[in-house]
Amino acid sequence: MDGFRNLLTGAGVLSVALCMAGAERETFSARLSPVAMDASMRANIAGSGSASATLIGSKLTIDGTFEGMLSNATQARIYQGPATGVRGKPIFDLTVTRSINGKVAGAIDLGDDQKAALRKGCLYVQIDSEKAPDGNLWGWLLTKGIER
Repeated sequence: MDGFRNLLTGAGVLSVALCMAGAERETFSARLSPVAMDASMRANIAGSGSASATLIGSKLTIDGTFEGMLSNATQARIYQGPATGVRGKPIFDLTVTRSINGKVAGAIDLGDDQKAALRKGCLYVQIDSEKAPDGNLWGWLLTKGIER
């Protein structure tokens, strides 16, 4: 009886592993760069960075780095705009290093509408800083491809 139970347990573990191995993985990337909203902000923003994102099922995982900002990062968020390059509203908070150089990361669950917006290039990463509280670095998440 124990052998049969072990066989069933092993089969269950194997089937879960096979399902995970077959999960579709969509990848996205963003180039983080300064975007001055008006002439008065140009003196307060600088820096660059990049972020990559992976969507498996509904889980979006984001990992990125930035450097060269003129003041410390204060927060980072995912925003959803109506189109690529058009500002939108914040939908998720990310973790960010509170420094002029650092990392940004997060894992969030997306709804169907948010997944569709991601695939259309309507989601973006925005890092705010002390001198640019309405956005120092921005980058739209654009599709890189699908892996199986």
